[in-house]
Amino acid sequence: SDLPSEFGSGYEVIVDGTPQSHVDLADPTNLVFEYVARMGAVIDQLPEGPISAVHLGAGGLTIPRYIAHTRPGSRQQVVELEQPLVELVRENLPLPRDAQVKLRYGDAREGLTRMPPALRGSADLLVSDVYSGAQTPAHLTSVEFYREAAAMLSPTGVLLVNVADGSGLQFARRQAATVQHVLPHLAILAEVQVLKGRRFGNLVFAASATPLPTEWLP
Repeated sequence: SDLPSEFGSGYEVIVDGTPQSHVDLADPTNLVFEYVARMGAVIDQLPEGPISAVHLGAGGLTIPRYIAHTRPGSRQQVVELEQPLVELVRENLPLPRDAQVKLRYGDAREGLTRMPPALRGSADLLVSDVYSGAQTPAHLTSVEFYREAAAMLSPTGVLLVNVADGSGLQFARRQAATVQHVLPHLAILAEVQVLKGRRFGNLVFAASATPLPTEWLP
């Protein structure tokens, strides 16, 4: 649906009454959702030029659009369980003609096993943003899952994870320990009150096998 003027131009994808994605066809760099903007900021720190990226969870394809716009020539793979959602988005909010985005349908973890063999160990970026209701499916939160995700990355590749949590950050703390067990270099980005566990919100985990650039962080 069209958004109120305070959101600027664009559309919002709403699933079961919950806003899931914002898409601005006129300006793909307009990342309205705070956590998505944080992901975009991390992606901007990757070496210049086209990248290879894997996305678990499609939503409105906001991040794939951002990468296609800011890094022309990038090759991207997207795995989404809900095929009707992707078809609805593609029909109403079509991808740019020059966007090299391959869409695959199925479970995110299973989808990793079906990626092209040449991509294994060479992806510059893997984004995990999968939710069933308000929770990440349990099989996408384990050490085994993160090992499978890390196996897709190049030696300097970056994993981005959207983690939602509230008071005390018990889930986020467990996830941080789990991710860091596999990829030792971890940065966590969030609004201050969320990071302090004072209100529910989204945290972005950025993790890699090699040190992350952090000079740009406030």
